[in-house]
Amino acid sequence: MRSNLRRLAQRARVRAERRLPALTRLRQPEPLPIELGRRRIYIVPTAFGLGFGVLLLVMLVGALNYANNAALLLTCMLGAATAASMLLAFRTLDGLSLRGIRAGHAVAGEPLELVLDFAAQRPRESVRLDCAGESLAFAVQGTTELRLRLATTRRGWLALPRFKLWSTWPLGLFRAWSWLHPQQSVLVWPRPEAAGPPPVLPGDARECLRPQAGEELAALRDYRRGDAPRHIAWKASARHHDLLVKDFDRPEPRETWRLEWDALRTLDREARIARLARWLGDAEAQGRRYSLQLPNERIDIGSGPAHYARCMSALAVLP
Repeated sequence: MRSNLRRLAQRARVRAERRLPALTRLRQPEPLPIELGRRRIYIVPTAFGLGFGVLLLVMLVGALNYANNAALLLTCMLGAATAASMLLAFRTLDGLSLRGIRAGHAVAGEPLELVLDFAAQRPRESVRLDCAGESLAFAVQGTTELRLRLATTRRGWLALPRFKLWSTWPLGLFRAWSWLHPQQSVLVWPRPEAAGPPPVLPGDARECLRPQAGEELAALRDYRRGDAPRHIAWKASARHHDLLVKDFDRPEPRETWRLEWDALRTLDREARIARLARWLGDAEAQGRRYSLQLPNERIDIGSGPAHYARCMSALAVLP
């Protein structure tokens, strides 16, 4: 019985969104910041509120019928509390603003973290946000950051869905709600392939090797002419007749990976993107330097998180 009522309510909401766009705020996306005002906040009684209203009506009829002043006074006081509850539910959302949205990085198929920046001039309690089947409760004290995980399915630009803000504070008798539809998109990176061959290096790859300075102390050796003074082990040399110099391990230099789009002509477009994404992840994990050649862009040799993010973003926006 309850599931049938829930399905009927869902159908009624969908029909209302289709035929009454002003009521459900089915409107075009709008730029940030978005501030809620009295013209875009709606309020209706909850199921508990409707039952409480019927109870007040019965109490009013009984008090008038039996001329019971105490019962009539109690009914009027409860009615005043109901009206105050409706006003407080409205004021919970009135003046609340969404100032900014920041997005993290995620590959297709993994949730993307969004950070929503809310602000209000006065404290707000028990505000809830619904988005894509997820509901979060939060309070606003000046400024508040709300973290939301958004599901992703494919690479590229993903338009943000509508957010529903609502509250039943303080007594749960009324539900106030409003819609937020920010005009913003987030970038989803391509999903790397699970396994595959390493990149084929050009014949002159060895010429691009760069030795890296060592950081781990390997041993002490005799001083040789030309050694830097800062490498001299003064404390150890004081116990010997000759100067001793610190010798550091020098890790073996790694090849520079030149990742090129045209080198994968045997694969289709999405398979090329997935393989290049895997190569980028492998190069970053191994501490290699790498470059990326795409049909419409060339990214020079580099390394580090910023360089990796730039390369993955270039792959994500490929048509």
